[in-house]
Amino acid sequence: MWRGVHTRLGLKKGRTNVKHRALLVAAALVGATTLAVSLSVAAAGTAPAKQTSPAGTSATAPPKVPNAAAIKAKYHGQKITFVGDSVGGLHARDLALASRFKKDTGITVNVVPHPTASDASFAQLARNFSSKSSSFDVMMVDVVWPGAFAPYLVNLKPKLGKASKAHVAGIVQNDTIGGKLVAMPWFGDYGILYYRTDLLKKYGYSAPPKTWSQLFQMAAKIQAGERKSNDSFYGFVFQGNSYEGLTCDALEWIASAGGGHYIDNGKVTIKNKNAQKILDGFRTNLDKISPKNVTTFQEDQTQTAFTTGNAAFARNWPYMYANATKSDSKVAGKFNVTVLPHGAKGPSVGTVGGWQLAVSKYSKHKDAAIEFVRYATSAPVETWNATQWSLVPTRVAVAKNKAVVKTNPYLKPAIASVPRVTRPAKYLKGKYNSGSKVIYQGINEILRGTPAKNVLPSIESKLKRLLR
Repeated sequence: MWRGVHTRLGLKKGRTNVKHRALLVAAALVGATTLAVSLSVAAAGTAPAKQTSPAGTSATAPPKVPNAAAIKAKYHGQKITFVGDSVGGLHARDLALASRFKKDTGITVNVVPHPTASDASFAQLARNFSSKSSSFDVMMVDVVWPGAFAPYLVNLKPKLGKASKAHVAGIVQNDTIGGKLVAMPWFGDYGILYYRTDLLKKYGYSAPPKTWSQLFQMAAKIQAGERKSNDSFYGFVFQGNSYEGLTCDALEWIASAGGGHYIDNGKVTIKNKNAQKILDGFRTNLDKISPKNVTTFQEDQTQTAFTTGNAAFARNWPYMYANATKSDSKVAGKFNVTVLPHGAKGPSVGTVGGWQLAVSKYSKHKDAAIEFVRYATSAPVETWNATQWSLVPTRVAVAKNKAVVKTNPYLKPAIASVPRVTRPAKYLKGKYNSGSKVIYQGINEILRGTPAKNVLPSIESKLKRLLR
């Protein structure tokens, strides 16, 4: 969904064409929101644990592998390693897919969950590619990584080019570098607001907050009331740790307040009054509405706080919706989702996320690996991912499926049509991960108490150096 890391890892700079980067992803997503489609989070070889679907019942088994007999005849007995998900219980999803794929094709898929933090995940793949290791065959790739990793990935266009046409065009363009399709869209993401419907009613609110100021006020009031009987209750939780997730969260705050997108039209813009005001607003309100350690929260900590009934509001990705409806969730039937609030000088927005599947060019079983990618990104699996795991489809037809929309309210036009904002990968190119680290470390420092005016100049100067 949302990650980054240093680039000093022995990787060659990817040949990144601007038209193939995040700008087109945003443009395509805005254009595709009437279809409720957009871009997204992240998952060793044992039987999958019992999971529950959004309705709280046992999750259905993964769909059958199309054309399994032909695949089995060619590749039966081969073994591949898939570096998959690790967030929100999705590792179990990967294990289930691997088990089904082996049953139908005879190809064994060893599933290895990548590190939870995206920067650590990027570093893991960077080390693997730099050493030309064949230990990874298929891997999850964040939406901002194709340009950096393109030299190390198999061109999927010859075998999957036709299938890719069923996915949102902008995502496919993002995954196409130098005319080569280096990754296939898998599932998407964008930031949304989760809120407790029962608590809003209890404290006299008829609707969720429209602005960040309203959220601060509502969260403080609800927290004060709930803390009388629950010392662990807080008003608002989000991804405040010093990692890629904070780059995504803060982009939503700043863009929705008219403060730009860190870098605009090739120029660093983060040092401005609107950005300073909204960041200081978060800094001064955190003690009133969030746990002190929210500056260490990632997705899973945010999810735990909300699904255990200890938060009124939460910013997270769509994947959390399914987990919040499970039978063991204390907020099942007591929450809803909406667009994120906005500042005084901007609209509500959602940061574009998204994960793709790619095949290493150092794999010893490229064809078998490509068949696993074909299966995992197929329409039946995308439908299963959406209805059972609350993941945003990248296939246009799947996103329009009535059953998918019914089980995923964030795909309804009122939410799905919110403007998308993209991280500045198209400007930083191969230096994006270093730039993101500059951003999230600086924002984290602000959240921990340093006034924005003392931090933004440093962020600005470091980003300018990266752009030189």
